[in-house]
Amino acid sequence: MDHHIAEALSRPALVRLDSRTLCLRFETMKVASALEAVRYLLERGTIAHGDTLVDSSSGIYAHALALACHRYGLHCHIVASTTVDKTLRTQLEILGATVEPMPPSQSLKLDQSRRVERVREILRDRPRHHWMRQYHDDVHYRGYRPIADLVREHADCSRLTVVGGVGTGASTGALTRFLRETDPDVELAGVQPFDSVTFGSEHVHDPEIIIAGIGSSIPFGNVDHALYDTVHWFGFDAALTGSVALLREHAIFAGLSAGAAYLAARWEQRLDPDRHVVVLAPDTGHRYVDAAYSRHEQAMAPDDLRPRQIGALEEMDLPWSRMRWNRRQAPPNGQLRISTPSPASTAATITATTAAAS
Repeated sequence: MDHHIAEALSRPALVRLDSRTLCLRFETMKVASALEAVRYLLERGTIAHGDTLVDSSSGIYAHALALACHRYGLHCHIVASTTVDKTLRTQLEILGATVEPMPPSQSLKLDQSRRVERVREILRDRPRHHWMRQYHDDVHYRGYRPIADLVREHADCSRLTVVGGVGTGASTGALTRFLRETDPDVELAGVQPFDSVTFGSEHVHDPEIIIAGIGSSIPFGNVDHALYDTVHWFGFDAALTGSVALLREHAIFAGLSAGAAYLAARWEQRLDPDRHVVVLAPDTGHRYVDAAYSRHEQAMAPDDLRPRQIGALEEMDLPWSRMRWNRRQAPPNGQLRISTPSPASTAATITATTAAAS
């Protein structure tokens, strides 16, 4: 029996799609990382009951952190993007979180820069506030160990490929790192949007991009690029096709990154039919209804789509590209750089970077 709803939400449903494909379907995946991160920080004495945890968010992490704070009796302060809607904001406020929205803006970059400045002010003026650093602190990997154990129980990990959105690295990266402790040959296929520096797609623009949560315009500190064997880049049209197919074929209503991962998983299994595949579906499809699912009649037949196989980043193009990454290091713009070695300037640099990314 669970003692808090966050504990239930931290566990995914494990759904068998076919004899060699499993789907880890979460309602809100980041609850797994936020809940364990907060528990661990309390255990170590890094934070204490009554402290305030702060981060910037466009929605999903805000919900996860608010649930974790509610579970452990902590205060929560969210510097909220303009993309946080009324439904989510109302939940956060009832959970006890302080939600500080940014002014309306037509520019995502302007919205991010405002959040940067505000987070820096909070950390400077409120010493009892603890910044969670969801995009830079490896503590967020810890929550995925039980999920790796679950996969290990039900899949042949000797020939397994994990497929899912890269995001902060604390989902696909963490899951694969734990699985490789017993099965080092587990492969990892990461899903990225175009317009992201994480794996070098910032030169390809997708005018309809709404899956930016799995990528970023700035480098993330806890993405371990050397964990990834293959990378798939998706545009909106291909991700929509995958999402509609996942719902139509398996009744799984999930977000656009799950749809992209589903197409990528189908392709990886087509290349090697003997492999087992685990697809990550990190959230439900509810917030994509108006922008994506309402256009389901525009979705293509998934079998009509195939990735553009590339050997160099400059070769990629819409709507879907694939490249063997071969566990290499980050591309130049995907590396987090600290401008000076002093602790104060390092903290300020990372603070600004995280606030912009969230």
